[in-house]
Amino acid sequence: MTSLWPRIEPLLARVHKPARYIGCEDGASVPAHGPGRAAWLLVYPDSYEVGLPNQGLQILYELLNERGDAVAERSYAPWTDMEAEMRRAGVPLFSLETHRRAGSFDVLAFNLSAELVYTNLLNCIDLAGVDVHADRRRPEDPLVVAGGHCTFNPEPLADFVDAFVIGDGEEVVGEITEVVAAWKRSGRTEGSRRRVLRELATVAGVYVPSLYDVSYDGPRLVAVTPRYPDVPAVVEKRTIADLGAWPYPRRQLVPLTEVVHDRLNVEIFRGCTRGCRFCQAGMITRPVRERPASQVREMVRSGLDRTGYDEVSLTSLSSADFSGIDEVVSGIINDPACSGQVSVSLPSLRVDAFTVGVAAEIQKVRRTGLTFAPEGGTWRMRQVINKLIREEDLYGAVEAAFSQGWHRVKLYFLTGLPTETEEDTLGIAELARNCAAVGRRHVRAPSVTASVGGFVPKPQTPFQWFRQDTVEELRAKVRLLRDATRRDPGVQLRWHDPRASVAEGIASRGDRRVGAVIEEVWRRGGTFQEWSEHFDLSRWTSAMDAHGLSLDWYVHRERPQDEVLPWDHVSAGLHRDFLWQEWRDALAAAGTPDCRWTPCYDCGACTGYGIEHVVGSPLPPAGGSQGTGQDLGGGMSVPVELRPSAVGAASR
Repeated sequence: MTSLWPRIEPLLARVHKPARYIGCEDGASVPAHGPGRAAWLLVYPDSYEVGLPNQGLQILYELLNERGDAVAERSYAPWTDMEAEMRRAGVPLFSLETHRRAGSFDVLAFNLSAELVYTNLLNCIDLAGVDVHADRRRPEDPLVVAGGHCTFNPEPLADFVDAFVIGDGEEVVGEITEVVAAWKRSGRTEGSRRRVLRELATVAGVYVPSLYDVSYDGPRLVAVTPRYPDVPAVVEKRTIADLGAWPYPRRQLVPLTEVVHDRLNVEIFRGCTRGCRFCQAGMITRPVRERPASQVREMVRSGLDRTGYDEVSLTSLSSADFSGIDEVVSGIINDPACSGQVSVSLPSLRVDAFTVGVAAEIQKVRRTGLTFAPEGGTWRMRQVINKLIREEDLYGAVEAAFSQGWHRVKLYFLTGLPTETEEDTLGIAELARNCAAVGRRHVRAPSVTASVGGFVPKPQTPFQWFRQDTVEELRAKVRLLRDATRRDPGVQLRWHDPRASVAEGIASRGDRRVGAVIEEVWRRGGTFQEWSEHFDLSRWTSAMDAHGLSLDWYVHRERPQDEVLPWDHVSAGLHRDFLWQEWRDALAAAGTPDCRWTPCYDCGACTGYGIEHVVGSPLPPAGGSQGTGQDLGGGMSVPVELRPSAVGAASR
């Protein structure tokens, strides 16, 4: 396993951002490979600057390198200029730490946080010199493993991935390591690959698609069934019950070049019970598990001291729900060791918890960007999606921001939601105009940016049965909003490309047959589909046509209750009847309160863990319900960073 560096270095003078490929970051490990150690290559299938800050990859990187039977290195998808140079020179995908060829590792492990990176996954496997089809791999080839939120529908990648990890990875990677290390010691003989996959299928939370048969009746999926009695019919997700037992990453990587979210990141809790019906992350990561506040403070203090960062982001899906969040923020900003120079960002801070006091505390050092996420334009729409914030909550948060000297605020909305009417769409424009009016009471020229994304119904959510809007329908709604906002100089409208939403719908809701479409898009040059300069919907639609698959069937139709869904054999811990009832409640515009402050409504997430929720205080948050529970919700992020060239960055 010799270093490829002598062959890589000459290529760097001919590519953009060569620092993406050299490694050497502060916090990186220098692994000692050996015959008794399972060698993992952790791959983020997007560019270095997007992938390096990913906390999931960094956590597993540290955990594996702490083990005596494993080593872990990293790799990221090479940008198109570097890929061209690598293919021209015959240089395969390589690791950053020792620049070894990817194909020499025992495991290629991919983090899947967005569906449009699927073609990059295939490209990385191919660049590693490994067959993209799992059933064609040789005993000496690495196992291809994938984890992350997208694996809650693994079927579109079932032909290419040997094993999927469903849920939290901290414990399960150790169990996989033990299986792989034993396989490695056995010499990986002919036939051993099939045996090791059988053994991996018995590890809780691991799904091995080659061990399941899939049957269809015309376009309809009939069943996904295990081939052997020791293979589970339903793969249950893994859940870390005690987040405090896993204070990682201890040594966050500090890049040598600019990356997104370039600051210290500390996860303060995992899971969310707000119950937003569109939010896959909130559904699949239940139950809520808080990190002890003392541990948060220590991780912040030691992380800032080691990295030299002057900004820390306290990450979660709803940061204001953390017990004692005010004290934690104040303690960081006012810590004498920080000399008053450390700013705090709070992603996913609830609108109804953002007060003048919070605003004043955050801006003591510097004003980070503010992005509020009301999601729906009217109260009726927010009841449908269960984002239960009132207009007065939003205006109060905006008032708090502008009164403390902010001049710019972003609002994030979804369009194409279930039961959406023209009135709901125009409500987005009205909220934006009203927020600008609030700003004018405090600053001369306030700026309110309304960013609108096309809704994609995701697996394992109450909206998994909903039909997705077509490109034409989404464009019509954007035109409506443009006309409604063009005369207000304080409002700027941005929107996500509706065509990208359709491709995301294909990849996120497809069954195993969609794998052929993903492969076709990749073979036609469709990598980096998250990025607008490389995205082309015609690649996806022509591939669907080429394989006899209907776009309307997969994306633009509503599913009946009894339909077998491609992800039904993978469990996020939520009862199917709970999700169906939430879907029916959505159609009735009936909200469901946060179960952290109300009696349990038996969603299924806490079953088997001996816990309900790990929280520091049972008291409801400030600004919550007045007895009905319907004001418990909302969202705000501080800040949200967008890649200007990404498909997700909106068009003017």
